[in-house]
Amino acid sequence: MQRIAVIGGGITGITSAYALAKRGYQVTVFEKHRYAAMETSFANGGQLSASNAEVWNHWPTVIKGLRWMLRNDAPLLVNPRPSWHKLSWFGEFIASIPRYSENTTETARLAIAAREHLFQWAKDEQINFDLKQKGILHIYRDKAGYDHAAKVSQLLSKGGLERRAVTPDEMRAIEPTLAGNYYGGFFTESDATGDIHKFTHGLAQAAERRGVTLKYGHSVQDIGADQQHAWVTANVDTNSEPVRETFDSVVVCAGVGSRALATKLGDRVNIYPVKGYSITVQLDDAASQQAAPTVSLLDDETKLVTSRLGNDRFRIAGTAEFNGFNRDIRDNRIRPLIRWVEECFPGVSTRRVVPWAGLRPMLPNMLPKVGRGKLPTVFYNTGHGHLGWTLSAITAELLADAVQAAEEASAPATI
Repeated sequence: MQRIAVIGGGITGITSAYALAKRGYQVTVFEKHRYAAMETSFANGGQLSASNAEVWNHWPTVIKGLRWMLRNDAPLLVNPRPSWHKLSWFGEFIASIPRYSENTTETARLAIAAREHLFQWAKDEQINFDLKQKGILHIYRDKAGYDHAAKVSQLLSKGGLERRAVTPDEMRAIEPTLAGNYYGGFFTESDATGDIHKFTHGLAQAAERRGVTLKYGHSVQDIGADQQHAWVTANVDTNSEPVRETFDSVVVCAGVGSRALATKLGDRVNIYPVKGYSITVQLDDAASQQAAPTVSLLDDETKLVTSRLGNDRFRIAGTAEFNGFNRDIRDNRIRPLIRWVEECFPGVSTRRVVPWAGLRPMLPNMLPKVGRGKLPTVFYNTGHGHLGWTLSAITAELLADAVQAAEEASAPATI
């Protein structure tokens, strides 16, 4: 039985471990935190959204981003201080613009395939994660945004996704609590929402029941590999001596830390950390619970998404900040999210709001890196950007396919 190390206990690390364990591999997960899903997988927007598959490599998006650079509260914010990492990432981002349509369609195809696995896993393992299968409504305030969305719908349709245009009256019928004036919208009935932290925690427990070793509180200090083996050096705390373990293969699922680990393994994985923010509005009173939406929304103008998590929580998330590995929760980035709630859902009390920020691991072409590295003992499942949860189940299966194919290719021939 092959021994495989998985680096990272977020959504991609845990789904990878689970998929590998189901195929009979002996898996060990290294996670620096005491629990699974404590960084980018902790409090994201909650959407399982094939309808949000449009990649960002598009000239109108670039132009809009340049206009926003002088606004501290803009949906997209870029720290103008240059670094080679940032410059190389944006250079490759621009170079990927010609593949905008193809990559958007491919992302939609992956997202549709992912949901089948994720829902089945949750059913098999009886994971309660506040799942709501009530669709996602994209809202537009002007004709230009709506017309662009109509073109995106054609690309999503090529990937197999059905979403329909809706009038302002139909929007109000779908989500009666939404206030404001809108030009129109698009509704994707097959999309869903839920709590990513609850799901990842539940799947980690299921993986453990299937024999996965979860090494929480283990900080990876070094990593390496050759043609036959891979090794991981980790310690439990700063006072302990690092311990080196040898495995048959290693899978890097370390989010924004994947780039540095890949360099040690002889690969280039040009992930840049793109900070996103969220707030969780605590619906403490009956009036707020009635006034909060139950259908998930995506406001394309403000780049915000919403999820209703159970009866007493309302999650709003979004924005993109290119500011290196800075994890600060900035008030001028949180305030627009609160204002948005107060404008769109005036009956919801914002007296108790929990802010959060996380670093999305983004590759320049907006597609995740899944599969083998240069060495036959090294694999990756990382770089999912803003669609980590949406794509995680299918990329875990693709990763397991790659590991299995490599094992079969290296097996001695039989007569």
